[in-house]
This record gives sequence, structure tokens and C-alpha cells, in this order.
Amino acid sequence: MSSLQVFCLPYSGASAMVYSRWRRKLPEWLNIRPLELPGRGSRLGEPLQTDMHALASQLAAELIRDIDGPYALFGHSLGALLAFEIIHALRDSGVSSPVSLFASGTAAPTRRDDYNQGFAKPKSDEQLIEELRDLQGTPQEVLDNAELMSLTLPILRADFLMCGRYQYRQRPGLTCPIHVLGGKDDKATQEQLIAWQLESEGRFSLDMIPGSHFFIHEHESEVLRLLQVKLKMDLDGYLRKKDCYHHCS
Repeated sequence: MSSLQVFCLPYSGASAMVYSRWRRKLPEWLNIRPLELPGRGSRLGEPLQTDMHALASQLAAELIRDIDGPYALFGHSLGALLAFEIIHALRDSGVSSPVSLFASGTAAPTRRDDYNQGFAKPKSDEQLIEELRDLQGTPQEVLDNAELMSLTLPILRADFLMCGRYQYRQRPGLTCPIHVLGGKDDKATQEQLIAWQLESEGRFSLDMIPGSHFFIHEHESEVLRLLQVKLKMDLDGYLRKKDCYHHCS
């Protein structure tokens, strides 16, 4: 079966490591490529970014060197919005459309006003820790570890600012399918999730998964099942279209 590169964007405060397990759990034809953002992990020495469009342009320029054949993007929360902007930046550079976009755990680009309320100004350490507690994805012993928090909070503060200051830009719709995943107990409403379908002329799907904001970890096996099924279908469609183009032109 043809190989498919799947570039994965992390959520606020996280590094590319959050997707490392997926490489072992998915078949070989899915080439999982976690993307590291500046200021964390292997890019710890680089400055943190708070401008979504600038970061998307930077990552798109880096990706152009790595894309080799069919590719898809997956992003959770901040990562979903960033993946969406990367695809637009790639298109502006003349790169062909991805096989699909997976937008997980966040409101659509046109539904950010209520979702990001209060995120446009820097939050204090106490406010950030309270946000982490509300999201239910960080163990209490981590929240109580001052050394760990001193490393995490600056990244989280920058990422929250990037989300809060995001400005939607009206552009022609994408052409790839958009698959949206939402947590049944997460704060993103179905209306905010369904609005993702406005961003592409391609197919749209919405799957609601049990769990809160970090359902991608709480119900990882179901997320990976959906990812594999939908990517196989999209890759098959992409290859058929490409084959028809070569034979019909």
C-alpha cells in the first residue's frame, strides 16, 4: 500500500513527544511525523511564537523540504488551528493539497470569539495552573512540581496568547476533506465543531468521542482507529483522482 506522511501538531504547552506512541500503534503505511514547535523539545533554544500566521508560514517553509508524496495533517486544540493555517501557507507556496486535515478538540476558525475569551492577554502563573486543572489533563503532582511548572508555564502562556490573538482571514476554501474530532465533555460545542465544514469544499465528518479535552489520550485506541479508517479512504480517493488525471490528460 502507498505510504502516507501524517504531520502531527501538538496542543498548547506540549511538545512533539505527545504523538511518539502513535508510530508504534499504527501500520507502517502511515508515516507519523510529529512536528516540534519552536521553544520546546528539540527546538528548546528557539524563541517562542505568539503569532499564529507567522508560525504557520515558518513551519510551512520547513515542511516543503520534507513533503514527499501524499501527506495529511493532524492537530489537536492549538495544533488543529495551526495545521489549518499551515495548509493555507503551503497552498500559497504552490504545494499541492493534502490528502486530508484532522482538526481535533477545538472550535472552528470562524468560531473563536467565545472559545478564546480572555486569552488575548498574558495570564499569570496562577491562572495558567487553574486552566491546566480545568482541562483535567495534568496530574496534581505535576501541577505541584515548581521545577516542572517553571519550564511549562512560559510555553503555555505563549501558546494561549497565540490562540487568543488569532485573526481569521477570509480566503478561498480548502479542497481536502476535513475530519473533526470532539470530546463529548469538552468545552467546544457541536456548533463550533461543525463550523469547520465551512473551510473546505471537500468532504466533512464529525466524530464525538467520550471524554474531556484530552480525549485523544483518554480514548487513544478509538482516535487511532478513526484516523486509520478515514486516512485509508482519503488516500484511496486521492490516488484514484491522481491516476485518472494522468490517464485522462
